[in-house]
Formats: sequence, structure tokens, C-alpha cells
Amino acid sequence: MTRGNQLSTDDALEGLTIRELAAATGVSAATLRTWESRHGYPQPERLAGGHRRYSEADVVTIGDIERGRASGQTLPAAIAQALARQARPEPSVFAGIRRRHPELATRTVRKATLLALSRAIEDECCARAESPVLFGAFQQKRFYTQAQPRWRELARTASSTFVFADFKRLPRRGLITHVAIPADSPLHREWVLVCDAPDHPAGVAGWEVPGHTDAGDGGRRFEVIWTVDPQVVRHAARICAGLLGPGLLDGALGDRLEATPPAASADLRRAQGLLERTLNYLDR
Repeated sequence: MTRGNQLSTDDALEGLTIRELAAATGVSAATLRTWESRHGYPQPERLAGGHRRYSEADVVTIGDIERGRASGQTLPAAIAQALARQARPEPSVFAGIRRRHPELATRTVRKATLLALSRAIEDECCARAESPVLFGAFQQKRFYTQAQPRWRELARTASSTFVFADFKRLPRRGLITHVAIPADSPLHREWVLVCDAPDHPAGVAGWEVPGHTDAGDGGRRFEVIWTVDPQVVRHAARICAGLLGPGLLDGALGDRLEATPPAASADLRRAQGLLERTLNYLDR
């Protein structure tokens, strides 16, 4: 769908109303209308009856605008910077999730604990999910090589599977699409696993804490976010998709990732809280 075009009645339920956007961002509907008339943002899609509809990306952008204003930027400068950031891919999955979801708690854990959490997600979510989209970032090819047999099995039931590592030569295309990490990419210090599926979504992203290399591989520590919230997982998948090379993201997958999944249920949020506490005890 293109902004500015009228939508058919079949599209009437898609997107956010201005009241929903105001509730999601904390910016009043009157203020949003003023921004639109004076600064040209946000630019809603219009239904046939003239009603505004906004995208989930507008929620993220408005959050960026508000943070820019809180740091002392003028409104026009904050809007320009937020739109410029939206136009380019997020270089870091971990930082991108934190920016979109500052309410999520982070945990600093040992590599062994992070590996156990990733294996649990692979077994429970990836292996049981219906046609998931899988993303994994392994930093180095040698780490991926150790996990490659598991990922080949996971890829058999996935709709798409992408692996990021410092590949020097990409293997022939198969069930798994290998993506080389650029030399200056933050992914060289990140650990990422995203299983985007309608029935078993889950994701974990971690940033390696500097200063533990002398302790060897077992002493490595990561600051980690993990979630089973469908909307957070979808955001993580979108960030990963933005890091794919030209021609690797087909239209069907792009459309799938553009859709907004339902929010996490209260039971799911309670379960995540319990598992986070369990993770803390295990890491001790």
C-alpha cells in the first residue's frame, strides 16, 4: 500500500487509527494533527471515507521524535533525524530492539547460559513452530560450523532461514541463506536468534560485554534481551531482514514481516517473567 492512496473497504481494518496511535505513543491526537499540518509528519494513509490509518513504523518513529525533543532538539530537527534513521537499516539487532522497546529488561549472562537459552528456543519454538522465519547471527563462521547440523534440521521445516557470520566465501544457496557480515558491522559482537512464527515466536539478542576475552571462551559474557512477545519478535525479524543483501528478501517474505501480529497475552507475559527469574537463578 502506498501512502496518500485511498484504500478499499477491505483494508479498513488495517493500520492504526489516530486514537490508537496517540495511545501507543503518548502524543495526543491533536498534537499529531498539528505535526502533520505544520511539519508534514506523520503522513497517514487515507481510507475511502477519509479516515486516517497509521503504521506500526509510525509508533517507532514518533518514539524517536519524542526522545530527540527530550534531549533538546527542536521538533523539526527531531522529525528529520527520526525519519532519516527510519530510512536506513538498523546496524545492530540488539540496539534496535532496545530502542524500540526500552521497557524490556536486559540480563548479563555467561555464554553457557546464553547457549542453553538459544538451544531451548531452537528446540521448543523453532522445531515446533509452523513455517517459521529463522534468523541467526553467529559472529564467526567457526561458531556457526558447530551449530550447522542443528540449523540444517531446523531449516527443513522453516519457510526461510538466514544465517549471519564472517563468511569469506558464501556456500551455494540451499535451505539456508548465508549472509556475510561487513567488516564494520556491530553483528561481530552480537548473538542473535529469531524465530518468527504465528504459533511459537521467540527471540534472543545479546551484545558481548568487552573485557572478558582473557577468561577464554567460557568466560565470555553477554548483555541479553529475550522475548516471546510476538510484536517484539516481529520487530527483531524486521531488523534482521533489513541487514540482508540485495535480492535476498523476496516480496512474500517482506509482506509477511510487514504485517503486525497480535500483542502478547497476559498469560504469555506472566510466563516470560517466570522464565526470566529462572534464567537469573541458572546463571548464578
